[in-house]
Order: sequence, then structure tokens, then C-alpha cells
Amino acid sequence: MGIFDKIKGAIFGHKDPGPGNRPTIPAGMAGGPPLQQQQQQQQQSQGGQPLGQSITQAGTTQQTDVDVEQVLADISRQRGNPDLNYKSSIVDLMKLLGIDSSLENRKELAQELGYTGELNGSAEMNIWLHKATMKQLAANGGRVPASFID
Repeated sequence: MGIFDKIKGAIFGHKDPGPGNRPTIPAGMAGGPPLQQQQQQQQQSQGGQPLGQSITQAGTTQQTDVDVEQVLADISRQRGNPDLNYKSSIVDLMKLLGIDSSLENRKELAQELGYTGELNGSAEMNIWLHKATMKQLAANGGRVPASFID
């Protein structure tokens, strides 16, 4: 697994499937909505058998949109790292996600993303890496604000 895949997994793994794609529990089952009176009568006339026996997945399409800015803000709050400049720093982004931000790993990420400059950890390289990472997240289904890319 490459460094970009680790970054993508850390961000996309926090994805909320959204209201239309969360599992739903049928009416009348424990944890589900209450039965309407007519449904209760039908259930009783069927010998008391529950109307639904399993949890179903609502919707057939899977949401691919991930709000990258929101996910990173949530992770920042959860980790107690509000001072990390993950919006523009590749080092801070990697630290926030719990990924080793060493020069070696940044060099590997640079090679994965096609950086053609010197792999010396310069500010130029790091700025390019952050922007390229955000562009790749967007290309893979993430919603990334322009301010993270520009």
C-alpha cells in the first residue's frame, strides 16, 4: 500500500454513507420505528410473526462523495490537534492522519504522484505534494475546497 492510499484510506474510511445509504431497521423490530396501528393488526392476524426479519440496506447506489474538509476537521477535533495546519501543509496533514511524515515517506508520495523536482523536502516540494494529494483525493471521489488546491 502506497502513501497516497494510506492518506485516502484514512480520510475516506471516516465517510458517513449519508441518510439514504445507512442501514434501516424495519418497523416493529427492536431499534426500528414503531408499527402503525394497521401494521400491528396485520402482524397479529399473521400469528404474531414480525413483519421483517432482517436489517435491509436502503438505496442501491453507494455514495462516493466524501467532504474532505469536514472529515479532516472532524479528525482534528477527535485527535485534539486543532493547531495542525493540515489545510496547506503535507507534513501536518500526514501527522493528523497518523501517517509517518518523514522525508522518506514524502519522497515516496512525491514519486507516486509524479513530482519531477528534487526530492529534498524543500518547501516547493511540500507545497506541491499537498496540492497534488488534494487533487488526487478529488479525482477519487472527494469534495475538496479550492483553497486546498490553489
